[in-house]
Amino acid sequence: MRLHRLWLQQFRSYASLELELPPGLTCIVGQNGIGKTNVLEAMGYLIRLNSFRGADNPTMVAATADSAVVRGEGESKGRSLLIEAEIRRTGRGRVQVNRQKLARTADLAASARVSVFAPDDLAVIKSSPGLRRDFLDASVIALWPRQYDVCRNMAQILRQRSALLRQRGGRFDADALVMLDIWDERFAAVGEAVGSARSSFVQDLEPFVNAAYKQLSRRDDEVVLEYQPAWFDEGLESALAASRKDDMRRGTTLVGPHRDELVVRLNDMPSRTHASQGEQRTLALSLRLGTHLLLTDRHSEPPLLLLDDVFSELDRSRTSALFDALPAGQAVLTTAVPLPEGVEPQMVYRARPGVLEQVDVSQAR
Repeated sequence: MRLHRLWLQQFRSYASLELELPPGLTCIVGQNGIGKTNVLEAMGYLIRLNSFRGADNPTMVAATADSAVVRGEGESKGRSLLIEAEIRRTGRGRVQVNRQKLARTADLAASARVSVFAPDDLAVIKSSPGLRRDFLDASVIALWPRQYDVCRNMAQILRQRSALLRQRGGRFDADALVMLDIWDERFAAVGEAVGSARSSFVQDLEPFVNAAYKQLSRRDDEVVLEYQPAWFDEGLESALAASRKDDMRRGTTLVGPHRDELVVRLNDMPSRTHASQGEQRTLALSLRLGTHLLLTDRHSEPPLLLLDDVFSELDRSRTSALFDALPAGQAVLTTAVPLPEGVEPQMVYRARPGVLEQVDVSQAR
């Protein structure tokens, strides 16, 4: 994916912005809190149709406006792309690709891809299993876009099943049990599809993460990714049947992909509890870099790469190793600190409140 131009209207701190982007590296420099990440967020939104910062749509609309517009002109695999997204403070916005209404999000995921490196990535290693599940599903969709509909269907069915359990309060008559049987069958089918896709992705990803970790750390450590839910062997429908009494008593669905865990091991020890802060940071970076390299390998084209404030998180050695490991392609990075030696951008913008202005590369050193 290559982005040629970006236009913003009423997006966060930018009332209006037009940005030209070269095919290589673009740097956006400026103080913290000035709006640099907002630009990366807009680029990511164009492709994912959500915020990599976890923000809801109203948050991305400028305080004085009812809606924001993000527009990007680019290309993917030789095909021109014009993506236009309206983000409304209330109600649903609109998305068009090449002047045609986007029918399915999966269609956009099949046309354009983006990789994001952000300071919050450390939480994928350190924090709750939910963040690791989110990482898995976002990566699976980038690799196999049709999985978007599968993940969405699973979430909808899970909500319906769990709502039934809550509403009944542990008291199930014959009709309610029939409904529960129906939701179990549907949830098992779509849940097993999600679990199988996650498992295949983890197997494909592991060698790329190992290679990335060795390059970034300059150590011969071994990284193992484990995704093997307890329900895999017996099947999800059998696991749901075994858990039914507990589900009915507690009013929630206790087994399934929404409860699964991705365990990241470093030298045979769980990294969340046994790795040092530096090792955890390198592992988080290796997950992102490994995914970026896997997507590049499978789609014969690197995703658009967004690097948010990575220099403040990495020492000089890891910074150099990261840039050495990246495949050729377009990248946009933000920084509040001077660019390290060896990082050679094609274009530099300085961020000021509500404005980006092009400056000479020397002003970013």
